[in-house]
Amino acid sequence: MINDHTDKIEIRKILPKDNKVISQIIKSVLTELNYNITGTAYYDKETDAMYEAYQGKNAIYYVAILNDEIIGGCGISQLKNGNNNICELQKMYLLPKSRGKKIGKLLVAKSIDFAIKAGYKQCYLETFPGMYAAISLYRKNGFKQIDKSIGNTCHYACNVWMLKELSK
Repeated sequence: MINDHTDKIEIRKILPKDNKVISQIIKSVLTELNYNITGTAYYDKETDAMYEAYQGKNAIYYVAILNDEIIGGCGISQLKNGNNNICELQKMYLLPKSRGKKIGKLLVAKSIDFAIKAGYKQCYLETFPGMYAAISLYRKNGFKQIDKSIGNTCHYACNVWMLKELSK
């Protein structure tokens, strides 16, 4: 039998009611990849209060919904302890069942579009060497690996740093 079901994908701003499920997704993905360690988003206080963490000026967190279920998210915020013109692509995590459906591509595109409209000149991110699919996605979207971290995100366990020049 041919499956003619088409996945319904929605990307929207985070709501207060999304906090618990987004926290669970972030922690489950980090656990899946054996990165549930100190110096990662696993232990960030904001991971349990994502809605509140992204209410500042020029900050946003998007949730991805697949067939009416939240399956991940991605955010943009000013880089902590960095240049005001640099934002950070933050806390991009997707559940395994949603991977390979171009949802990550949609999240990155929407986030970068927001960053450009907010006036940021560069976008920074941190990740882990074992996150091959994520690194590939970032490269396809213009991020280039750099030699050292910038700002101070407190994610000292992340040792892959990438930067993208933003333009209107």
